[in-house]
Amino acid sequence: MREFSLPALVPATLAGGLADVVFETAAQAPDDVRLGRKEDGRWRDVTAAEFRDEVMALAKGLLAHGVRFGDRVGIMSRTRYEWTLFDFALWTVGAQPVPVYPSSSAEQLRWILHDTGAVGCVLEHEDHAMTLGSVIDRLPAVTRVWQLDSGAVKQLVADGERISEDVVHRHRLAVTPDAVATVIYTSGTTGRPRGCVLTHGNFMCQTDNLIAGWRPVFDSGTSAQPSVLLFLPLAHVFGRMIQVATVRAGARLGHQPEMTAAELLPDLALFRPTFVLAVPYVFEKVFNSARDKAEEAGHLGVFDKAVDVAVRFAEARERRALGTGPGPSAALRVLHRVYDRMVYARVREALGGRVRNAVSGGSTMGRRLGLFLEGAGVTVYEGYGLTESTSAATANPPGRVRYGTVGHPVPGTAVRISDEGEILLRGPAVFSGYLGDSEATAQALRDGWLYTGDLGFLDEHGYLTITGRKKEIIVTTSGKNLSPAVLEERVREHPLVEHCLVIGNDRPYVTALVTLDTEATAQWLRLRGKAEAGLQELVRDPDLETEVRRAVSAANTRVSRAESIRSFRVLAASFTEERGLVTPSRKLRRRAVEEAYAAEIEAMYRR
Repeated sequence: MREFSLPALVPATLAGGLADVVFETAAQAPDDVRLGRKEDGRWRDVTAAEFRDEVMALAKGLLAHGVRFGDRVGIMSRTRYEWTLFDFALWTVGAQPVPVYPSSSAEQLRWILHDTGAVGCVLEHEDHAMTLGSVIDRLPAVTRVWQLDSGAVKQLVADGERISEDVVHRHRLAVTPDAVATVIYTSGTTGRPRGCVLTHGNFMCQTDNLIAGWRPVFDSGTSAQPSVLLFLPLAHVFGRMIQVATVRAGARLGHQPEMTAAELLPDLALFRPTFVLAVPYVFEKVFNSARDKAEEAGHLGVFDKAVDVAVRFAEARERRALGTGPGPSAALRVLHRVYDRMVYARVREALGGRVRNAVSGGSTMGRRLGLFLEGAGVTVYEGYGLTESTSAATANPPGRVRYGTVGHPVPGTAVRISDEGEILLRGPAVFSGYLGDSEATAQALRDGWLYTGDLGFLDEHGYLTITGRKKEIIVTTSGKNLSPAVLEERVREHPLVEHCLVIGNDRPYVTALVTLDTEATAQWLRLRGKAEAGLQELVRDPDLETEVRRAVSAANTRVSRAESIRSFRVLAASFTEERGLVTPSRKLRRRAVEEAYAAEIEAMYRR
């Protein structure tokens, strides 16, 4: 199949903007809980009326400080309640929040604020203030700076008391669907980030169709209010889209600024969300953590059998849903119930105990991991999208999930595969262009289609499978073309592996650089009675090399011999954002990695 589309479930909004829902909900159901706010270690409910009043008070403060309709304001912070508050307050006055990753360098911050012509910037803490301070002399337009941890909200609210609410409403009612809502910068895996201009209409069309089409995600299915604990960066379009969708769906929204297990797991237990969204890395960590605990307790054999049963159970249910099989056998159902009490319930408990649905995006999730989570009672709706498409362009539909694919087009969106295998998108959620870059816009938007740069194919049912990036295709000196994603994803399925980067462009054969998951590796050492060693010593451990070789061999079964990994090197350091080797959304910066490890790469080709 070369093209597939689905009609929109919700007609395009013809008037208003994103902030309207805050005021409409408060008028209709003022006492309904809409957010959760953590204070002194406890979660406090925030009603629709309370949130509206906070948004109004902050909007008045922004007007008092000179922020006007169409102005752009940077937000550099981790995911927290105040980010959502500022988003909706800025949208209320017709201003445009510009997200900045909290880990951004001074030069990255300067570029984004300069490129957007931002008049102000919201910072989280003193470190961010110092980052901005080092470049503020080159940002003459930035005349207002607010710091969250220094009482910025309280001060703005106090300064806005003299502003009439009527003034705020005049600004809000002037916002239309085609007005710019935000400028979000791409993560820049191949060069300087570009600002994607997204409108209020882009977000409203996107989220309203997702809410209508994915009811199980936005409806708990029980008497409990649907809720989500948002821990992905709000600087990323994925987190931002879910923020908007949750507010528009009437679910309860909480925020968690840290993705580490030590910080996240306790809050999942306290907040008890009914659905979660994450990148595959988070689901991998949940799985590996459960496996490590089983191994430490001496129950690894039981855990691995439970995984196998969950995968077979989910595969049987998948075949039944797609009309190609009868479903799980009686014997398999009995085994599944046994392991549900012993293993699967603990996996669900790690996510808070009430999660039955999850959304995965940002990169591709392995089919086996998705099947295991389905078999363990958590349906993962994997999707695909870009900043340029306001996040999700495709997603697996409820009741018909095909694991290993990223689903079919979101209603209202069309997907086409070009003659070169590139994925093209069209629909109301596709952006209007890159800020101030007409040449790049013309390259991305052609004949009404967004050229994504990603490669994939549509099956006979309209489900999309991602096979790689157009710019990342490896061509060996023998003329063999291959996508590294298939190999990298399979190697990363091993619990000890954190990252894998496949190399081979203009080389005689394919090799790989592998980094280790520090937590899993420490566990591996303890259980084998090995003294904890530094990474420099550990990467030379023959037993560890054997483990990684197993992962590489398993990956090689997916491809021909000409495409297989012939040699690999386990590295004594991680690919981190701080070193400039991964983006904030954990995508590899391939060129930067290859430059950083040029000597190690050359050594693999001198053998």
